[in-house]
Amino acid sequence: MEKTALLIIDAQFDFCDPKGSLYVPGAEEDVRRIAQLIALEGKNLDAVFVTLDTHKVLDIAHPLFWEDRNGNTVAPFTLITSQAVKDGKWIPRFHKEYVVKYLETLENEGEFKHFIWPEHCLTGSRGNALDDTIMSAILAWTHSTGREYRAISKGTNPLTEHFGIFRAQVPVENAPETELDRNLLNELAAFDQLFIAGEARSHCVATSISQLMKYAPELAPKIKILSDCMSDVTNWGHLADAIFEKAEEMGMTFVKANQVKL
Repeated sequence: MEKTALLIIDAQFDFCDPKGSLYVPGAEEDVRRIAQLIALEGKNLDAVFVTLDTHKVLDIAHPLFWEDRNGNTVAPFTLITSQAVKDGKWIPRFHKEYVVKYLETLENEGEFKHFIWPEHCLTGSRGNALDDTIMSAILAWTHSTGREYRAISKGTNPLTEHFGIFRAQVPVENAPETELDRNLLNELAAFDQLFIAGEARSHCVATSISQLMKYAPELAPKIKILSDCMSDVTNWGHLADAIFEKAEEMGMTFVKANQVKL
């Protein structure tokens, strides 16, 4: 008998609720569809994994970590390059030497540039919590099946971005929580099919898919991406398009939630 898992990426208040600090337009409908899928097909789900973006206030991608030449805190959605830091346009308030090397490494990888985000998913905050619709659906699933959901925190190290759920953008030396999470990859590999949903398509979902292709390409035929259960950060959907095209070429399947029959 096939074993099936559902992986829900970062379906948290700050991303899914219009009052959230980094609300992703469309996320409300995404979580409704995910919850409906769990309600209708949950008895045939062997496991549910949820990831939780989790940050400190003084995070390398949050405003308070940075200042301009005049000592003003940097505004959200500011692009920061290594050259601009060397030129003194933007100044890290902490770990300056490390930050320059970090930015250079990030830029050499050629993935995401370094943007400053509004403070979001702060440890212990409402924004860090699972969206209420998702939480209710998972609790109902656990009560009806007797199966515990598995929660994974990522982004806890303030010295690196951590979009993908399997590895930080730039791992930090002697910080295992930023290294490739082989244990999670091995857990997911035990299933015959894996459905993936969550927020945001343009960033954390796309990067997670990219990491799966890079570090566990053998899982591609097992993966089914719930295309109507994820949305983009406004104007940034193009970041994900090439990744999802490659995913399809590698054998990942794209389905809508109401098409799933387990």
